[in-house]
Amino acid sequence: MKKVKITLVRSRFGWNSKQRETLKGLGLKRVGQSVLREDNPSIRGMIEKVRHLVCVEEVNE
Repeated sequence: MKKVKITLVRSRFGWNSKQRETLKGLGLKRVGQSVLREDNPSIRGMIEKVRHLVCVEEVNE
């Protein structure tokens, strides 16, 4: 199954509460932290909402 590696590259502070909650839903708390998530439409939608704060890489497993 394909997965995506999501890394928080900018601080979540200074952005609106919906974007902060989206980062929390992805499991990102600190700058530089990375998480692996399955590549599905719901995760892609969350990434799209915070694309200016994260870096995304595709990982094959």
